[in-house]
Amino acid sequence: QVQLVESGGGLVQAGGSLSLSCVTSGRTLSRYAMGWFRQAPGKERELLATINWSGASTNYADSVKGRFTISRDNAKNTVYLQMNSLKPEDTAVYYCAAGRVDYATIRLENYNSWGQGTQVTVSS
Repeated sequence: QVQLVESGGGLVQAGGSLSLSCVTSGRTLSRYAMGWFRQAPGKERELLATINWSGASTNYADSVKGRFTISRDNAKNTVYLQMNSLKPEDTAVYYCAAGRVDYATIRLENYNSWGQGTQVTVSS
């Protein structure tokens, strides 16, 4: 059973920064892609960033490119999302997900394990 636990969410003012972490257990995920997603009330789940198994390749949504950075430490079974220059529209529940492929896939169907999410609220 794969478990993913996100942490690091909270309340921050616009322009501020937050760093999210996702610790995985139960399966060796170092061979698989990982991704960060978010979902705001009334909206569909949105892919934000993906990273391949080694960390050498990443993809970002246009909405966060240049502001967010995904990284991973396979020795610690942890994936990170550094979020800078936060905006009120970044307010959402943020989820990490483990892929079933090793490349930085942007296809939602390639992610088969999900965390419970962590709330990020950005005040104006």
